Amino acid sequence: MTRLKCAVKNCIYNQEQLCGKGDIMIGGQDAKAPNETRCESFQERRESASNSVGHPNKEIDVKCHATNCHFNKDCKCSAEEIGIAGSNACVCSETECASFECQCK
Repeated sequence: MTRLKCAVKNCIYNQEQLCGKGDIMIGGQDAKAPNETRCESFQERRESASNSVGHPNKEIDVKCHATNCHFNKDCKCSAEEIGIAGSNACVCSETECASFECQCK
C-alpha cells in the first residue's frame, strides 16, 4: 500500500490530509507531467455535507491509469508515498498526482 498525503481540501474524503475512501484511482493515461494526471476518486465537499466520509487511512490502495508514470506497475502505484494536489479543486480535473514521474520514451 501507498502512503498518501492529500492537499485537496474540498474533497469529501479528505480528513487532515489523509484519505477516508480507502482506495483511489489516478487518471491520465497519456500524461507526461503531473498536471496531466488527476484523482478520479475526487468528490467535492458541498456545504450540505460538511463532514468527511469514511475513516482516514495513512496507507491506501492506489490504482493508476497513468501508464507513463515510473511508479505504475500493472495499473497499481508502487510508490511508497504520493501526494495529491489541487487544494481548491471543485472537479477532479483540478486535482493531480504531484508524485507523478514520467518514464516517457
